[in-house]
Amino acid sequence: MPTVNGNIDSPLASRILSKDFYEPFMSQLSRRRIEDPIRALLPLEDRPGVISLLAGKPNAETFPITAMQFTLRDPVTNEEVVVPLTEQELARGLQYGSSAGLPDLNDWLIGLQEHSHGRKRGEGWGLCFGTGSSDLIYKVCNALLDPGDVAMIEAPVYAGVVPMFHNTGCTMIEVGGDAHGTDTKGLREMLENWPVDKPKPKVLYTVPYGCNPTGVTSTLERRLEVLELARKHNFLIMEDDPYYYLYFGDAPRPPSYFMLERDQPEVGRVIRFDSLSKVLSSGMRIGFLSAPQPILDAVVLHTITSNLQPPTITMVLSLRLLKEWGYDKLRAHVDRVAQFYHAKRDVFERLMHKYLDGLAKWNTPEAGMFFWFKLNNLTDSEALIRTKALENGVLALPGTVCHPDARKTAYVRAAFSLLAEEQADEALRRLRDVIVAAQKEAVSASA
Repeated sequence: MPTVNGNIDSPLASRILSKDFYEPFMSQLSRRRIEDPIRALLPLEDRPGVISLLAGKPNAETFPITAMQFTLRDPVTNEEVVVPLTEQELARGLQYGSSAGLPDLNDWLIGLQEHSHGRKRGEGWGLCFGTGSSDLIYKVCNALLDPGDVAMIEAPVYAGVVPMFHNTGCTMIEVGGDAHGTDTKGLREMLENWPVDKPKPKVLYTVPYGCNPTGVTSTLERRLEVLELARKHNFLIMEDDPYYYLYFGDAPRPPSYFMLERDQPEVGRVIRFDSLSKVLSSGMRIGFLSAPQPILDAVVLHTITSNLQPPTITMVLSLRLLKEWGYDKLRAHVDRVAQFYHAKRDVFERLMHKYLDGLAKWNTPEAGMFFWFKLNNLTDSEALIRTKALENGVLALPGTVCHPDARKTAYVRAAFSLLAEEQADEALRRLRDVIVAAQKEAVSASA
């Protein structure tokens, strides 16, 4: 266990976990990776006066794209502004770039973390860019988990993350939740009664804002309890937060784990995944990781040996957009996006009451794009959603895929982000017909 000053009034520098602290957490696969000798030397090309014969970069004169511009809607005035890339920006965007992300883009995003979470440079963390946050989650899983290691997964969970943990060969243990977020009472009981002959969990994976699929946002009290348990039982917190900027709950936005840990007795247990894909462009794959340097180093080394780097043109376009707006206009934009989904949620919930009252139960989501509802008088939604609903022309997600153990569940996830009101109305009408028929079958079978 780490040795740190437990007094939160002590200087921040004395509470930052040392580099050596992370050594036991690193996977064997991560330890075996070696540095790409060419990539290791690339930064030297920027040294003044150096003539580089190093890298096999294609000559930009052979590229067919000679100009590029995009039209940007101003989030304050709503005016559309044409933003041309300069010759230098285009040349940079069409060439190889840094595996960790463009330095000036990363600098801008570090400033965003200070703007949004109050975290500054020199506080025991750094930042790298990825091809969406999923890319970074996968690489952190590989950096930390060996076969047989234990990962705690707050469930139900985004179905797409389960294969990432599964592929490491780790054991996934579900941690439940309720309308207030992570079930910290159950988590505490599990950890305090953990078998003495088995290694304790290395990580807890959680989506604290608008959890996909439940839509639940963890309260401040629950977050502080999780931080305390992480210190007591020596695990890291993987804070996946793609819906941070899509929060539209009535209560004030709770602070992130990343923000909260700054004032804890230890600083450096939170590994934060951010995404702008939900608010700028999902196709551009804009994700970034804020984490202690040893974990960043492992992720960047993985990038070098797999996909080499995030797409430079994505990073150049992102940087130009973000610099054009600045932090205040980005905040204005994401606030408008959150209001948009707030309105979409309200329309969808009104239609759910119209068609599903008496047939299902749900909590109103406070962020994100999903409703998570439980079918009454049924124990398993799998066949109903995969087969009968599809045959009736409506597609949703059966809840079983949102549990690492693939348990039977009566829950269903429905996305409300895209559908116009008329389409949502028809989809829920079709779903109602299928549910009514299934519930009648269940009653007949039990009679």
